[in-house]
Amino acid sequence: MGGGITKTGRRFAPTVWPPAARWAFVLALCAAAGVAFSYYWRVFYGLDARGIPPVWPTVFCVGLCVAAGVAALALRHLPGFAARGAVCIALCGVLFAFANPPLQTPDETEHYLRTYAISMGRLDFDAARGYPADVTRLLDAFPGAWVNAHTSAGVGQDPDTGEEQPYNTAGYALKQYGKDGAVQSVADSFAQYLGGETPARDPATEPVSFLILPFLPGALGMALARLAGLGALGCLYAGRLGNLAAYTLLCWLALRSAQKAKPAFLCGMLLPISLYMGASLSYDATLLGCYYLMLALLTRPVWTARTAWVYLAACVFANGAKPYLNLLWAALPLLLPKRAWQPRRPRALWAGACLALSLALTVFVEQYGVLMRHNYGVIARQGGEAVDGLGQLGFVLQNPLRYLAVLLGTLYENDFFIGQLGLFGWKDLPIAFLNLTGPLVLAAAALLCTAPPDALGRRRLGGLGVFAALYGVGAMTAMYITYTPVGMVRIVGLQTRYFLPLWLVLALALAALARRALAPRLTQARAQALALPLCGGYAFLGAVLLFQHYFVGPVYVVYK
Repeated sequence: MGGGITKTGRRFAPTVWPPAARWAFVLALCAAAGVAFSYYWRVFYGLDARGIPPVWPTVFCVGLCVAAGVAALALRHLPGFAARGAVCIALCGVLFAFANPPLQTPDETEHYLRTYAISMGRLDFDAARGYPADVTRLLDAFPGAWVNAHTSAGVGQDPDTGEEQPYNTAGYALKQYGKDGAVQSVADSFAQYLGGETPARDPATEPVSFLILPFLPGALGMALARLAGLGALGCLYAGRLGNLAAYTLLCWLALRSAQKAKPAFLCGMLLPISLYMGASLSYDATLLGCYYLMLALLTRPVWTARTAWVYLAACVFANGAKPYLNLLWAALPLLLPKRAWQPRRPRALWAGACLALSLALTVFVEQYGVLMRHNYGVIARQGGEAVDGLGQLGFVLQNPLRYLAVLLGTLYENDFFIGQLGLFGWKDLPIAFLNLTGPLVLAAAALLCTAPPDALGRRRLGGLGVFAALYGVGAMTAMYITYTPVGMVRIVGLQTRYFLPLWLVLALALAALARRALAPRLTQARAQALALPLCGGYAFLGAVLLFQHYFVGPVYVVYK
């Protein structure tokens, strides 16, 4: 719409577009963008030279862009920020569920087997118990990480000039067994599975994984898929969608519960790495949802008994999924001032209840895993014989300054993990654009939280800062003790997803600094209106880039 003042000084009414005209204009722009993007894929990635008819990528890109336009226009009519945010999370999460090839999320093979077992009603753990034949076929077709696990270098033929040139498959969705082996793509894995060939490998059996509770949403999705007659691949996607439904529900509760800094919460939930985990078979889907929900509750100026019960349930669940480190969350209700606490029981008692119940569930889960375990024998130590938890703990206590150097060096080598917000797969698929822009989008979301009503207060913000520091150091120390050889100068196994709640706290802190330095005039309503297209558009772009890497690229085609 537009409006203003005429030359005679009279005001004229703003132009209001009829809804049909607005829809037609937006969808026409989306269709044009789809045509342009499909042409980019065809030219830059050589789709025409690879025998793919131009109509298919064009129809796909146009359909995807038009669907995104329809979703953006429809979201404007939903009541409330929480509902619009949840629908956006669900829609973008579906894109991530299918843009990510099977068994590419960290530890997804193990999580898939455990979730599938639960979907069949198996609530114990038996290493000798197998699965249907098509499960083994799926594991054989997708044998693990696609990018760096099968990297090779050699000399190939340039598809444009026909001349020989050196190539390296690192960073692309190609794998090559041996220097002279055939170069394969993700499409070859799908063709292998759908071809129905019986694999030569031994039948799949239950993994070394003894959790039940956090895998229940995915197991429900798999059970429904099996009732519908779907095979192993269909069950995998149904399990991802089940986890996505649980993640979306928890995020919706968090957005409804948050009374401050809602754009920052939406940004954290819609970060590509968050949706990548939320739409996978990992238990991080529900774990991240619980993290966001607990932080959202801490923004409420007043806590009722209901608020305290919801926080307690989320805290206990998080500890059941990932024990010990998450005990730190039990202390956060102590950050609330007395005037904000309405339950009849004191804050310290609720914090103690969170701690006690979390410990009780942790012990129960551990004992359940031991008592219900069959035919596993001696389980090898994670990381090999060089890993010794007690020995490593003793080394840290005896050499605190050296361990401080290890912490700082690990952070430096990994871009402090905030520079790896576009790192996917089993820590081997960097999308440079998302790595570069992820911190910028977080900063933009922080600036959208500078309206005066979004201020958290020094006590809560300072307490959350201390918690973030302790949580970050605790996560790194836990990986150093349980996964890293004694005395090693780097910490093994750390991944960006472990630090996602910390970046949300960082956004809240940045918003507080910007509020003081910039004196912004932005209102809460305007900030929330801007947050949805910013964060939702970035999530959509992240899903498209992930799909581009796995299913469209690489930049050149390696010929045998």
